[in-house]
Amino acid sequence: MSRSNDDHFRIRPGTPKQRGDAFINKVLRQTNKAGAKLGNTIDKAGQRPGSRLGRGHVAARFAGASLTPNARRVTIKARLVHLAKAGPRSAATHLRYIEREGVDRQGGPGHAYGPTTDAADTAAFEERGREDRHQFRFIVSPEDAEQLDDLRTYTRHLMAQMEADLGTRLDWVAVDHWNTDNPHTHVVLCGKDDTNKDLIISRDYIAEGMRHRAAELATEWLGPRTELEIHRTMQREVDQERWTGLDRTLQRVAMDGLVGAETLAEPRLQRQRQVLIGRLQRLRSMGLANEQLPGTWAIHAEAEPTLRAMGERGDIIRTMQRAMSGKQRELAVFQPSEDGRAIVGRVIGKGLADEMYDKGYLIVDGTDGKAHYVALPPRSELEQYPTGAVVEVKGSTDMRAADRNIAALSVDGIYRTDHHLALAQSQATPDRDPRDVVAAHVRRLEALRRAGIVERVNEGVWRVPDGLAERGRQYDAQRLGGGVSVELKSHLPIEQQARVIGATWLDQQLIGGGNGLGDVGFGSEVKDALQQRAEFLAEQGLAERRGQRVILARNLLATLRGRELAKAAQDIAKMTGLEHRQVSDGRRVAGIYRRSVVLVSGRFAVLDDGIGFSLVPWKGAIEPWLGHNLAATVRGNQASWELGRQLGATL
Repeated sequence: MSRSNDDHFRIRPGTPKQRGDAFINKVLRQTNKAGAKLGNTIDKAGQRPGSRLGRGHVAARFAGASLTPNARRVTIKARLVHLAKAGPRSAATHLRYIEREGVDRQGGPGHAYGPTTDAADTAAFEERGREDRHQFRFIVSPEDAEQLDDLRTYTRHLMAQMEADLGTRLDWVAVDHWNTDNPHTHVVLCGKDDTNKDLIISRDYIAEGMRHRAAELATEWLGPRTELEIHRTMQREVDQERWTGLDRTLQRVAMDGLVGAETLAEPRLQRQRQVLIGRLQRLRSMGLANEQLPGTWAIHAEAEPTLRAMGERGDIIRTMQRAMSGKQRELAVFQPSEDGRAIVGRVIGKGLADEMYDKGYLIVDGTDGKAHYVALPPRSELEQYPTGAVVEVKGSTDMRAADRNIAALSVDGIYRTDHHLALAQSQATPDRDPRDVVAAHVRRLEALRRAGIVERVNEGVWRVPDGLAERGRQYDAQRLGGGVSVELKSHLPIEQQARVIGATWLDQQLIGGGNGLGDVGFGSEVKDALQQRAEFLAEQGLAERRGQRVILARNLLATLRGRELAKAAQDIAKMTGLEHRQVSDGRRVAGIYRRSVVLVSGRFAVLDDGIGFSLVPWKGAIEPWLGHNLAATVRGNQASWELGRQLGATL
């Protein structure tokens, strides 16, 4: 070859062939892993924005330094509650929740304790923290709480360590709960330090430091976990239908949703390799993962929400089975429907689905023969639904019939009670007083007025906007939350309702013909109770049997209510020496709200005018006005209350 040809020689490399994993991909993968480790190191070093704000940021950097992979594990849930936003009763309600019945080892009520006392005064604690800006609430759940046994002493040691880490004395109370598969402790911490300044705790300490201290303490008490304990814990998670620690590990090591054989072979996963492969195979059987290539697994994007939902469903089923105590029922979770269908039944169980956020639930044995799980709206009071009570559950986001009626009866945006009363009288039925019908609509208008939706022009005259029904639905959805409304029909079990003087839920069923009652479960029991109630009413001269039919006396409910009120008034007069002033329909009464009495016919407020007293249908909104002067106008078995008359507030 000539020299000139050599000068023109140029190398032209072809497209490189892919052999295994590209080198650059390996470099990028290792870089990502190193970056993740560096990020964790930086986080622990307290370099995150705002990490140095508050007490405990230094302790957070060093807590857990002695922990090894064999250390005992502790889960801590934390919530910072701004008391002004949560409401004035939030702290008292939460303390009452955690001290509720059935949470200690013997199934009794919870007992609050503090740093130095086994019988903490929660009322005094709530009073001390009433002016606090915020409050801390923790749930401390050691994995091996059963072995710790003495959660009370363990909690005191943990809080003492927190005082050392935060550099201040802490004002706290705690309650141990043993009513679940994982015993745990609720800790409520005041939001002031020992100088009466706002207690600000570093978010690093809340997120990591406190948990590390709890793990250190549990490990010190019980010693490190053995290899057998660790293996058994992981083995239990392989087949669970919930989001597990194995799933979190797979999520952490996956690259673009893929877990390769080389990843599972890494030394750091050597201990977990077999159980991780077992978990992947279990996820494949559930349709949440698949093996794309031998040893290479793809985890579906919806795996986490699906597993969390499955875990929640499993918890609900176990809760319902415990509440049913072996009784055979079809189990159902109540879902508000568009057709406004409601369920009526007996409360057979209740509790907190989320103890951190005080979200409650009811188990209702329905008249339809099914057992229903009902998730309550936030801040619902479980105490108002006694076990055995009769309740009605319906969707709170449905348009109300009252709102539709008001809109239909309005002329040029004006609703008048006199026009409505005339129409109701023309369509009256023996079991419903037309004035009660109108009064119910006025109460709804008052609620909408307080929400700024309607305007009261004069007595009995209201200005209503276009689209009232839809605006009322939105108001209910915002006010109640959760899409569920629960109405207490009777606090008495049906067994006690059968033979008492007073207007009972059973009487309403007799008047309505007992429609919609199933042949099994609570529905069947209601049918038997209705027979007993009919016999009792016949003995009292308020019903008559004609063959298979039962003829009820006219104005049965009013008669029963009147008899019960007369007996209750006689007892109160004897006890107080005051004269009973009977309330006539449409009359306005006033006096100091002294207390309330719970009767079969409902709850009534005692108004004291200094010489005599009146019994007026009670409403929850008047309870904060105990000891104050109030006024009310009574119509039938309802009352329109005037709260703070100088402000013109009416309920």
